[in-house]
Amino acid sequence: MKLRDIYAQPGKTFSVEFFPPKDETGVDRLFTEVEELKKLGPAFCSVTYGAGGSTQTTTLDIVKRLRHEARLEVMCHVTVVNQPKSQVHGVLEFLIDNDVENIIALAGDPPTGGGIDWTAHPEGYHHSRELLEDALALAPDWFSVAVAGFPEVHPRAISRESDLRYAKAKVDAGADVIVTQLFFDNEDYYRYADDLRAMGVDVPIVPGMMPILSAGQCRRFANRCASKIPPRMDELLTSVEDDDAAGLQLGIEYTTEQCQGLLEYGVPGFHFYSLNRSRSVTAIYENLNLRTLAAAA
Repeated sequence: MKLRDIYAQPGKTFSVEFFPPKDETGVDRLFTEVEELKKLGPAFCSVTYGAGGSTQTTTLDIVKRLRHEARLEVMCHVTVVNQPKSQVHGVLEFLIDNDVENIIALAGDPPTGGGIDWTAHPEGYHHSRELLEDALALAPDWFSVAVAGFPEVHPRAISRESDLRYAKAKVDAGADVIVTQLFFDNEDYYRYADDLRAMGVDVPIVPGMMPILSAGQCRRFANRCASKIPPRMDELLTSVEDDDAAGLQLGIEYTTEQCQGLLEYGVPGFHFYSLNRSRSVTAIYENLNLRTLAAAA
């Protein structure tokens, strides 16, 4: 089912993101977690690319297994960085051949150690919008495309206003949904969504939620994603700095609280960055009674 049709259904949409593990042991562990999360009935799951497109083969193998073995709807990450257009087209053709209708078109992360800036491949795309347009032109009736949104502004953006204009330009080019980068302060999401609505953007703006696993992991991810840690959260992280079990529980409680506020605002659902773990996502799903909300008319 295409993203546009998934989000047109009544109720709140629940989806989950995975990343490709480094070895077969990790892949086996991932699919054990997938079986647990599958019990929750996600509308779809997504699979990321590594920095610079480095995990393409593993990503596509996992996408294929999720679609044909786990029988899940899949949204595959497709990125621009470090790749010629011919390679990207090969990925799109692979997805068509494997009955995957949904992609999220992204610039992607530069190769590890490259900082936030990157130079386009001489035979590649310069922006994710070009990839979006090409995917829709390659298979006009096949792909449903999501794009990324940045409640705290993309780190490469010239300004917040230019970042909002670019988000609208991607929607105008045919994107069916915006999935946001992780954030820990709901006010950033509210302001972002309100401003895009005021600009005429009417597609679902889905909050991307990352339940933290530990204080150290949270600080590393926030730094890598240029996401701020609000003062209250910083205090909570400090209190569990040396206790990963308490940090995991904090992640469940903090993300549940965030989601409750977002539901009151009226979000269309949640996309959980699971970090290939089922425990936190399952606990939050149950805390929020998402099964009932997903089925609500």
